Amino acid sequence: MVEIQVLGGLSLLLAGERQKLGTPKQRSVLAMFALHPGRLVTPDELIDELWCTNPPRSALPNIRTYAASLRRTFDSFDEGRGALVREGAGYRLELSTEKIDSFRFVADHHHSRKLIAAGELERAEVVLERAISEWKGPLLAGMTLGPVLSAQAVALEEERLLAVELLADLQLEGGRAQRAIPALRRLIAEHPLRESARLLLMRALQRNGDTAGLIEAYHEARLALHDQLGVEPGAGIQALYEAAVGRVGRPTGTGTSSPDAARSSETDAATNGGSAPADWLPRSVIEFVGRKECVRRLLGQVEQVEDRGSAVLVVDGMAGSGKTTLALHVARQLAPRYRDAQLFIDLQGHGDEDAIEPLAALFTLLRQLGVPGGRIPAELDHRVELWRRELAERRVVVVLDNVADSNQVLPLLPSAPGTVLLVTSRRRLADLDVGPPESLPPMTLAEGLALLSQSAGLERVAAEPEAAAEVVRRCAYLPLAIRLAGSRLAHRPTRMVAELAALLAAEPPSINQLHVGDRTLARAFAASYEPIPEPAKRAFRLLSIHAAQYSVEMVAALLDLPRASAVRLLDDLVDRHLAEETEGGRYRLHNLLRQYSRSQLLAADGPEATRMAVRRLLDFALHASLEAAKELHRAVDVRGEVDPGPPSRPDLTGPDIISGVEWLERERVNLAMLVGLGAAQGLHHHVWKLSRVLWRFFYVRGYFDDILYTHELGLASAKLLGHQRAIGAMHNYLASALVKTGSHQLASTHLHAAITLFEGTDDWRQLAKLRSNLSVVNWLSGNLGEAVALGRQSLADRRLYDNRVPLALPNLGLALASLGRWDEAMKVHRQHLFQARLKRDYYHLANALSHLAAVRVRVGQFRRAVILLDSSLALFRRTGHRYGEAEARNTLGVAYRGLKQLDLARRQHEAAFELANDSGERHAQCAALNDLGTTLLAMGDLTVGSDVLRQGLQLAGRISNPYEQGRALAALAEHFARTDRAEARRHWERALAIFRRMGVPERIEVERRLAELGTTAVNAH
Repeated sequence: MVEIQVLGGLSLLLAGERQKLGTPKQRSVLAMFALHPGRLVTPDELIDELWCTNPPRSALPNIRTYAASLRRTFDSFDEGRGALVREGAGYRLELSTEKIDSFRFVADHHHSRKLIAAGELERAEVVLERAISEWKGPLLAGMTLGPVLSAQAVALEEERLLAVELLADLQLEGGRAQRAIPALRRLIAEHPLRESARLLLMRALQRNGDTAGLIEAYHEARLALHDQLGVEPGAGIQALYEAAVGRVGRPTGTGTSSPDAARSSETDAATNGGSAPADWLPRSVIEFVGRKECVRRLLGQVEQVEDRGSAVLVVDGMAGSGKTTLALHVARQLAPRYRDAQLFIDLQGHGDEDAIEPLAALFTLLRQLGVPGGRIPAELDHRVELWRRELAERRVVVVLDNVADSNQVLPLLPSAPGTVLLVTSRRRLADLDVGPPESLPPMTLAEGLALLSQSAGLERVAAEPEAAAEVVRRCAYLPLAIRLAGSRLAHRPTRMVAELAALLAAEPPSINQLHVGDRTLARAFAASYEPIPEPAKRAFRLLSIHAAQYSVEMVAALLDLPRASAVRLLDDLVDRHLAEETEGGRYRLHNLLRQYSRSQLLAADGPEATRMAVRRLLDFALHASLEAAKELHRAVDVRGEVDPGPPSRPDLTGPDIISGVEWLERERVNLAMLVGLGAAQGLHHHVWKLSRVLWRFFYVRGYFDDILYTHELGLASAKLLGHQRAIGAMHNYLASALVKTGSHQLASTHLHAAITLFEGTDDWRQLAKLRSNLSVVNWLSGNLGEAVALGRQSLADRRLYDNRVPLALPNLGLALASLGRWDEAMKVHRQHLFQARLKRDYYHLANALSHLAAVRVRVGQFRRAVILLDSSLALFRRTGHRYGEAEARNTLGVAYRGLKQLDLARRQHEAAFELANDSGERHAQCAALNDLGTTLLAMGDLTVGSDVLRQGLQLAGRISNPYEQGRALAALAEHFARTDRAEARRHWERALAIFRRMGVPERIEVERRLAELGTTAVNAH
């Protein structure tokens, strides 16, 4: 059984077991599939959803990795196998909508409306109740949503509101008004401006005989609409109210002239002539933007405790995150239920002035309540007693803004029900024993655009949507920054939004551009930074050195502190919202905070201190990577090659901390960025050494873009150092990635440059390796004779067999097999297998078995090939060499095709293409496409099969792989031979030209097929 739940969060159930879904972005990919079942979801759609405006250069490989991981999760259970399929460049979730809770909800809602239209009201009510019971919470609750998922969340929430209102209407018509009231009250608490729900509630109260409740509901509706929109309730609400108070015929627009006056007069009416409430809340924004989930949670906390005690709501977040705005908005929402007073005080916990002590704060708050100054005692404990006694007699909302620490709040806590205390702070108040805090994250793109529109004008933002999105991104989705950017536009009506976006993108950093008058983002950040102790300041400054996420060990190395000390400093920065803790105990700075931190680093520490900190970080990265990759390097003395020296922090790089290859996987992005950081700081020894150490991990996991990035920097550093061995190594490993991505000519250039360096030296091993690698380039380029000659030249020196497996063995075997010299190829591959067993090298063992199986397939020994490939794949999984697995799976598919097990063959080809696609191995992609297309033709799927072959032909042409071009042409010719002999002849003649030039055995079969067509092309040659 497969089921996906998207309401109230995201869950995948396979065989009744809830699956782990990986990173937040991988969860977003699954969500996109789940909300588009049966439809092809393209990589472009996924990239737009996950990154919106500025996808990283690794976006497409990352998308493929996420999708491949999800496919493996589905395929690990029989029920899920084949549920997620790759189709061309996109993905399709083959799952019935009945297996996805949101679609069941919508289907039931729509079915109920059809039942109502047919007059079956009782059945409709049952169906609606079932639908609403399916609702476990908002769509994908707790996830960060991009534009598509955000739009779907809004649409589905509207669907839910309509369903709840429809059910309430049915219950009213059925004489069950009492059942409708609780659900309508909950709905209104979540959506206070929804007049249709308020009208239904008033109708329900009327049917239930609760006239007082109806009148109260009217006043609450009027206050909410006045406060938020400045309008009167609609005619339906007015009519119900007037009927209830016996004033039918009163004009609906009649009322007090202002919201404040309205609030005063309505409170007077509700309290039979009592005094107006004390409203000390500052003027809030005209239209509150975003944060719907935060508001819902805070109001929900009040509902949970308001009958039993006072609610204390804590909102924390970094400077500029909108804490005060949110608190005031929630206070306004609560005001109709807490009518006696709405109080506010800025406790100045973060600013130029001294924080307000509780004694002074209590005096201000008591005066706001209307207590005469002469009645307020001088002693703190007596003021606390009076404060709590006054609150016990009222229903009050209190906003304590800008709190420094818990000590400011504790004396102000109420002791009896009837009060809501809203606390905002830039630091986490961990020792305040109340409910969970609401920690504000940055806004979403949609929220940021709405906020920018509010400041700069809707028409200006709508006229330049891409520029507006760039402004929001450059403001790092921080509300204060967006408001300041919008204010700049508002005060410059002739300036284009694109001009501001360009200004924010230019140097100096955008934080210096975000100011209006005395309001600046830098000043807001300074208020958080200046009060902290110097060790924490130094940590905050140095964290700006690196843009990615830090582990605790990286921070300890950066700061040159014991690990425990680094943890304490990080906890302090996180508590003060000067740093963020992400998943897995990792840390980073918000983008704008990092700009501010960087400016403080340059002012306080200087370039030399910065360079020394980067050196410590790179030294840690080098030794930690050596430790993590030691299993990958077991057969190679990489430590001897790079000569790293003793680690400066052995306490951070031991095997008890660095968890092997998985550590490299977790830190991959960080490590590549550190190579760039080292190059920028002129630490050239670290740059080439770290690149060299990382190569095998990048290579076996298929991260070829990472190789190109790091090793180009490594080559430049090695040249600046004049380090010959390092230059040769960087050339060689650059070539490895260029070969895998199809850039043969450039790979050959790098290898020839390296060979020239070593030809005049006695480093015979390095020279042999380079010639062997050049052999591979020639093999893939179709120069098979040259590939064989280079391979034999590399193997001529018997010293190669001393303590490692010669790389030239598999390369020579592949070239011989391509020429159809089967016996020689088998002999070389067996020698490879023997050497791998002798050296106990599982990586080479897996490759040797796969290459032997490929030869067996070429000579028709399919069953023996399957046995060899099963063993090879087990070893590939054990060693984690993904690119080898792609090749082996494709060969297994060819073997199954030879055994007429076509469905099994198709699955293996698809799996091979997926693996090759994820790793960026374009040669393996070509082979998989050609064999998949051939298998599909054999299955009778002519249209799709020919399309796949055309994809293979196009890709082979782009990467200059003549052999795969020829194979694609020959397979397409077989397809055309059924319907179009002229087109078949054209394709076979093109394939024959390629195969003859290469000297491969496939030319014989093509010549025979051309002869069968009656052509004279064979004689012409």
